[in-house]
Parts: sequence; C-alpha cells; structure tokens
Amino acid sequence: MYLEVETKIKDDRPVYLTGEFCNWNPADPDLRMDRVQDGLFRIDLEKIPEWAPEATYKYTKGGWDHAELDVLGNNPENRRFRLYNTRDFVPLWRNQGFTPYYEDTFPIIEVFSEAFEIPQLKRQRKITVLLPYDYYQNPEKRFPVLYMNDAQNLFGAGSAYGNWEIDKRLSLLAKQGHRGLIIVAIDHGDDNRNVEYSPYHAPKTNQKGEGMRYATFIVRTLKPLIDRTYRTLSERQFTGIGGSSMGGLISIYTGMMYPEVMGRLMVFSPALWTSPKIYFDAVEFFHPLDTRIYLYGGGQESASMVSNLDKLMQTIEGQGFSADKIQIKAELDPDGKHNEKRWGQEFPKALQWLF
Repeated sequence: MYLEVETKIKDDRPVYLTGEFCNWNPADPDLRMDRVQDGLFRIDLEKIPEWAPEATYKYTKGGWDHAELDVLGNNPENRRFRLYNTRDFVPLWRNQGFTPYYEDTFPIIEVFSEAFEIPQLKRQRKITVLLPYDYYQNPEKRFPVLYMNDAQNLFGAGSAYGNWEIDKRLSLLAKQGHRGLIIVAIDHGDDNRNVEYSPYHAPKTNQKGEGMRYATFIVRTLKPLIDRTYRTLSERQFTGIGGSSMGGLISIYTGMMYPEVMGRLMVFSPALWTSPKIYFDAVEFFHPLDTRIYLYGGGQESASMVSNLDKLMQTIEGQGFSADKIQIKAELDPDGKHNEKRWGQEFPKALQWLF
C-alpha cells in the first residue's frame, strides 16, 4: 500500500513524511519519499516503522522551517491516514521560516504620504496604501477599504516587534480568488501611540486619551481623501478598520463612535483592560447597521484577555440586535500569544469573513 502526495509548487527539494511513528523527525532518511514525476511523491507504507491507521502525520521538505502549509500560508492540522484515500495535496511549503507568496498577485504598495497632516492631533503621519495586484488592470472595478493601525508592523521588513506579513498573505488570498480590497495602513505615533489609541486615559499614565480625535481623523479627514483618490466602495458595508492590542482597542472604539461609517471591524487582542468604560459605551453608542465584528484573542496573552473578549461580545449581543444587524465571529486560541506572527496568521481568515 502506498501513500502519495501531490504539490503544484515548483520546488526541487525532496519530500519527507513525518509523524508519531518517527517522533516527528522532519528529515528521517528512511521516510524520504520517492519522486514519481514532477509534483508527485510516493512512499510504501511498509517502510513506516510501527505504522498504524490512526497515526497522525505531516509532510516536510527536510525541516520544520520547510514544512507544509495550507492555502493561506498557515500551519495545517495534523493529517490522519485514510484507508481509502491515499493521495494528499500540499498547496504551499514554508521556505526557511518565511511566509510564502506569489509574485504575480503581490499587492501594489504606494506611499500615500510621508507626512500626512492630522489636524485633530496637530501631528503628521506616514500613510501607505496597499492596492490589489490588478488595481490598474481593471479601471472600472471598485474595492472595499480596510483602515489598519500600526502600519510599521504589518508588511515589508516589519519592525522590532515583528511583522504580520499582510502583503504576502494578500497575495495568497488573491491566488485563491478573494475579491481583493484596498488596505490603508497608518503608522502609529511612536511615543504618542498609547495616548492616540486610548479612548479615555492612556495606560500607566495620567494623560487624557486622544482616541476620539484619532478616530475622527480617520473618518472625517483621511477617508474622504482616500475615496476621492482611489476607486473605493465608500459605503459603510465596504469600509472597515482593524488592529491589534491598543490598535484593536481603537478599532472597536472607532466602530462604536462611527457606526454610520465603519461596518467591518477586525479586532485582535484588544487592550480592553486599559479602558473598562468601553463596555458602557458599547451599550450607549453602538447602534449597528449591517455590522460584522471579528474578535480574536489568545489564551497565552494575559489572564484577562479571553474573559474580556467574552464580556465585550456579551455586552454587544446582550442588546438584542437581530442577525441582520450585527454578526460577531469570535476566534479564541488557547495557545495564542500576544505577537505579530500570530495576528498575521489570523489576518486572512478574518479578511475572508469580513469582506
């Protein structure tokens, strides 16, 4: 009996089978698969020591930095042997620890402004726009828009804190047929980040939060200019805001303050502990119209992350809005940590659901 795996990604590296039966050694020479033809590899199950039908397994290219990935560039669940289906398919391979991507569907990255004036804060900020790869090929097509905070950590080389790699992940989504959208990435304010993203008072300081001014900047100053410059779908059901940690906090706050503008909210690991008043504001101000909220939190972030997300979700749902008014999708990862890598893995799933 044979096990086969097919892959359409051109890659000359050999394929190895790994699993419980070899203590998850990613490059066991005895489990190197035979190349049947380009893109098709095979191994005789009799070569697998102590093989059992219920065993779990994966494929690698010789190391865990070269393991199989799903269509969105994330780590897939372990496979299980199936007696009547002995051919698997691997859509992508990890390459030396980096998220893979397709050059032909890579987004167009344009610096909208190196020093955009924020009149509400009397500061300047770099704004970058990520356009769908085919934006200029389809002059009649319009796109949804997602405004994202902490641009320094989202794409390109990233920052010292890490990188979501949304540019690469957008290329993977495009390859899978996602409709495409425009990302407006707003740099954070460095030393002013916490106070700008704070709706009430900045954490660990006695500074008054500037969150309302920042939210007003996006809605009243930046969005109208983006809509005039690019081919956007400007209606609220095609407009969203997203971020993580303090950036997630200001995203949910902006959605609550401007529900007539923001209809799609991507809220990862929000720093709700800094602003307990937000639960009361959710009751007083949140009057959604066809709103979708994607909430994500990890069990390894803090003792209160999951419980705070649950409280926020219950607060919103407790107002009795019908399903055609508001939809909330909550993804809780017990092993999730507070970092850009994990948020990047969640990004394509959230994007597909929101848009």
